[in-house]
Amino acid sequence: MHKNLLIIGLSITLTSCASRPTTAVNTKKSTLLVTQTKKITPKKENNLIKIDNIDFYQVNIADLSKNNNTISYGSIVSANPQGYSISKEHFPSVGQNFRERFIIIHYTALDYEKSIKVLTQKNVSAHYLVNDRPDKEIYQLVDENKRSYHAGVSHWRNFDNLNDNSIGIEIVNSGFVLNSSGQRQFFPYPDYQFRKVAALIKDLATRYMIPPTNILGHSDIAPTRKQDPGPMFPWKKLYDDYGLGMWYDTSSVQNYITISNDDIVHQYNSPAFIAKVQKKLKDFGYAINITSTWDKDTKKVIQSFQYHFHPSKTDGVLDAETWAILQSLYDKYK
Repeated sequence: MHKNLLIIGLSITLTSCASRPTTAVNTKKSTLLVTQTKKITPKKENNLIKIDNIDFYQVNIADLSKNNNTISYGSIVSANPQGYSISKEHFPSVGQNFRERFIIIHYTALDYEKSIKVLTQKNVSAHYLVNDRPDKEIYQLVDENKRSYHAGVSHWRNFDNLNDNSIGIEIVNSGFVLNSSGQRQFFPYPDYQFRKVAALIKDLATRYMIPPTNILGHSDIAPTRKQDPGPMFPWKKLYDDYGLGMWYDTSSVQNYITISNDDIVHQYNSPAFIAKVQKKLKDFGYAINITSTWDKDTKKVIQSFQYHFHPSKTDGVLDAETWAILQSLYDKYK
């Protein structure tokens, strides 16, 4: 079945996605891929090219000094009013930006065949699916310019409902099983699979100028509901080897360790300290209520933070190192 999907070389758990109807997946190869060998007629002053009567624009007009990823890139969808023509003489306006502001990483918690079936035939989707095979294929399931149903109820910093402004990447991975002690045992990601994911993220982050703070896991944007991609996803390797996403500076964490130990020993159950930790998590980006108690949701948020940034400890209990890492990351990415 996978051979009928759109294949590209480069560029959650699943039930969380918005319950809106999805359209049938187009299994035909795109017009662009089929017609790449056809003659491309350059347009003149506005940098448009035309392929089979479809306009394309690939010039970056972003103003990075304003942290604005304004650009027009790729094929242009235009109206076709009967009896009139659409002119692109004054295209493009600088007053625009991408819908694509986040990259959200998921695992499918299903095998390969079931992942394809659910993501293409059910009320859930993602823009890309990375299989668990040692090949060079990555599957595109949804147009990048359209919303896929992968994030569900979600929040990060000043953004809600991240389906509206993100690209979802699903990775074929079994997620976790419960061991005899009732603890989650997560499955690793083979290196060949990770390299696919990293190359895809690199392409997306470059084209859409997505900042490190907006490359996240599903558990980051829905910490009380989701665990994917889990603590086995190599966020540090993504940062070290590809310069993608967020990671802390070890020296900064060490600077915080002494005071963090003191906080844990002497203030751990103080309402003022708990509120301080909750506020720091909230300011960093997580959806959390400041209750001044170690409530159930706070534990889940801390656990999600640990999945991403402190994978050797993922019990949701704040320790000195987790606290030091959080403060270091906040200083680095605030």
